[in-house]
Amino acid sequence: MVKLIKNWLESQGIGGKWSVCLTNIIMVIFVILISWILYIIVKRILIKSMEAFAARSKTKWDDILLKNKVFERLIRIVPALVVHAFAPAFGSYQVLIQRIAFCYIIFIILLALDKLLDTVNDIYSNFEVSKVRPIMGYLQVLKIIAYVIGSIVIIGILLNRSPWFLLGSIGAASAVLLLVFQNSILGFVAGIQLTSNNMVQLGDWIEMPKYGADGEVKEISLHTVKVQNWDKPIITIPSYALVSESFKNWKGMEEAGGRRIKRSICIDITSVKFCTAEMLERFEHIQYIKEYVEDKKKEIESYNEENGIDSTNMVNGRHLTNIGTFRAYVESYIKNHPKIHKGMTRLVRQLEPTEKGIPIEIYVFVNDTVWANYEAVQADIFDHIMAVIPEFDLRIFQNPTGYDLKNIQMEYMHGDSAGKA
Repeated sequence: MVKLIKNWLESQGIGGKWSVCLTNIIMVIFVILISWILYIIVKRILIKSMEAFAARSKTKWDDILLKNKVFERLIRIVPALVVHAFAPAFGSYQVLIQRIAFCYIIFIILLALDKLLDTVNDIYSNFEVSKVRPIMGYLQVLKIIAYVIGSIVIIGILLNRSPWFLLGSIGAASAVLLLVFQNSILGFVAGIQLTSNNMVQLGDWIEMPKYGADGEVKEISLHTVKVQNWDKPIITIPSYALVSESFKNWKGMEEAGGRRIKRSICIDITSVKFCTAEMLERFEHIQYIKEYVEDKKKEIESYNEENGIDSTNMVNGRHLTNIGTFRAYVESYIKNHPKIHKGMTRLVRQLEPTEKGIPIEIYVFVNDTVWANYEAVQADIFDHIMAVIPEFDLRIFQNPTGYDLKNIQMEYMHGDSAGKA
């Protein structure tokens, strides 16, 4: 074909160097047109066939292949094959053109392989096991290996050297490579440890204050773990940091089905006292502690009679206190609450008194681990407890506020005016 073009040019009176130059230009245009036409034809036939097959198929893998455009990348090899086939037409440039075309083919294969590995990850993500054993980190390692090998082959082709020679040179520079790929190596090792030890999974709620992370794990890759905080920003944590440093994983709480409440209410010490007969009679009308009060009254009366206790003074013998009865009420209230987990610890205890009073701590588990629901249950419980405290002649400890100081001042002024009068 080259001779035909050259002879035609010479017949038109164009000879010498001009005929050679114009022949090459015409051939370049011809090769480009053939490459473009074949690319369009193959693309339409292959892509249309795949779309039709995917529409009839019930599986999802073919849809994901189309979505990730794996075949569209492979089709780009067609122009390179055409150029490689027509390279002999360019004479002394044949070897160079074929080398460049072959390098381009390898590069396109690497890009297609990259998308193919993404497709494998997308298909794998549809299975439940992907949350427990994510493979993105391993696939990224395969990508790095593929790109490294592909780069070595391309350089070897361009320099006309054996890839094994280049591999030997790289071996001599292993220290530099270790430095360059330090984060990738650390991330790969960390990924293996995270997966094998089941330390973190997709969807886990983790908390890592050093990095400002407090939310749900969205992605585990070779280098990073992405966490979406509850206020929606995405925090990126190095994979190896989850192995080398401590973090809190709330997965155990979610799997157990109970979320802990551990909160105290401080009772004013000066409001603690023995229960009088009038108080006990009033307490007997409280449903949650009616049986408790009746049983305790009988038990205490029996004990005092058997031991000859002088009941004229409350200090002698045994007597119910308002704080003890209040604690019994809270225990019964918690026990009967529909949102408290019945299979986990339920504890209402009195802690050591402090300058802020006597702490009564509620230690229970809510049977709903959803954050908003948990907070609502906790608020409802403590709303009720704070409202019921005065019924036991108790007071919640609170530092004086401006309102309290104003009342004290008003009482003082009122008393001073009455004295002068």
